[in-house]
Amino acid sequence: MSAADRLRVTHILTRPELGGAQANTLWTVGHLDRARFDPELITSPDGPLAAEAARIPGARVTFLPELVREIRPLTDWAAARALVRRLLTARPDIVHTHSSKAGILGRWAARRAGVPVVVHSVHGFPFHDFQPRPVRALYVALERAAARWTDRFICVSDADIDKGERHGIFRRGQVVRIRSGIDLGPLRAAAGRGVALRRELGIPAGAPLAVMVACLKPQKDPLTFVRLAGRVRAALPESRFLLVGDGELRPAIERARAATGLADALLLSGWRRDIPAIMDAADVVVLTSLHEGLPRVVPEAMAAGRPVVATAVDGTPEAVRHGETGYLMTPGDDEGGARFVIELLRQPDRARALGAEGARRVDEFDIGRMVRQQEELYDRLSRSPIAGAA
Repeated sequence: MSAADRLRVTHILTRPELGGAQANTLWTVGHLDRARFDPELITSPDGPLAAEAARIPGARVTFLPELVREIRPLTDWAAARALVRRLLTARPDIVHTHSSKAGILGRWAARRAGVPVVVHSVHGFPFHDFQPRPVRALYVALERAAARWTDRFICVSDADIDKGERHGIFRRGQVVRIRSGIDLGPLRAAAGRGVALRRELGIPAGAPLAVMVACLKPQKDPLTFVRLAGRVRAALPESRFLLVGDGELRPAIERARAATGLADALLLSGWRRDIPAIMDAADVVVLTSLHEGLPRVVPEAMAAGRPVVATAVDGTPEAVRHGETGYLMTPGDDEGGARFVIELLRQPDRARALGAEGARRVDEFDIGRMVRQQEELYDRLSRSPIAGAA
C-alpha cells in the first residue's frame, strides 16, 4: 500500500492525563501499522502525558488549547470550531473520539467536516447512579444526541454495552467490544522489583501490603480505601497500605488518614509510572470505585499475579471473578472489603492461588490485541462506509 493509500485516522482526546483511556489512546496512535494507517492525535497541550504525546513517532500531533475537561460553554464552542477547521484541513478517513467531552465535540466536528466514518470509544459512561437525577439526565441526553453523529461505538466491557443499549444510546449492532489493553510483558517480568520499591518507600520487606492505584477523585472513592485500611490495620497491626495517585481528594484523605491512626501505615506516593514494580510489591490490590468502564489497574494486577479486591461495578466483575481471581465488594462497604483483604493477607497461599488464576486469564487484555482489533474495525468500516447509520 502506498503512502497515499493509507487510511488517515484522527484520534481526538480531551486531555493527555494519567489514566487508562488516555494511555491507551496514545499507545494506539503510536502502534497503528504505519504501512496501512496514517495517524493523527488531537488533544490539549495541558496534561502530564502531553510531552509523551508530542514524541509519538510517525504521527501528527495537534494541540488545541481550547480543549478543556471542565464544562465551559464559550471555550467548548471555540474548541468545536477549531476541531472543524483542523479536520477540514487534515481530511481524515476516520475520526475516533474518546470519552465524554472530546466525544461530544469531536463527533459533532467530524460530521460538520464531512468525515466519512466516525468511531467513539466509551471508556465508561459519564452518567452513573451516584449523580443527582437532573445531572444524570443531562449526560444521558448529551450522549444520545452525540450518538446521531456516530457510526460505530467501542465499549471496553459488556456491562457498558448493556448500559448504552438500555439508555437508548446505541443498538447492539452499532457497538463492538474491545478490551482496554495493557502491556503484559513488563508486568510479567517484574518479579523482584517490588523489593527495591519497598526499600525506597520505607515499607518493611515482610509487612503485608495492600495497594490501590487511582486518581484521588470521587469516582474512585479513595476515602473508603482509608476506612478499609483502618479496619485491616486493627486486625493486622503489621500491615501497610500504599495509595498511588493524586487529585482533588488528597487533603480529605490526609485528614482521614490522621483521624484513623494510619499516619505511619498508609503512604500516599502521588503519581508514579513504575506500575510493574508497584504490583510486584503488593500482596493484594484494592479498588473502591463507585463506577468504572473496566479499570486498567485490574488486569495490571492480574498480569502480575496479584489477587484483587474491588467493587462490583460496571465492567469490573468481567475481570475480577469472585472467589477465583479475587473478591468483589459493594461500593462503600469498607467493612466487607476489609474482611476480604484480611483473609488474603492472613492466607498467602490462598492469595497466590487467586493471583495465579488471574494471571492465567489476563491474555484478553493484551494491548497488542487491542490495537489489532481497532485496525480490523477501521479496515471494515473503510471498505463498507456506514456514515449516518447511527
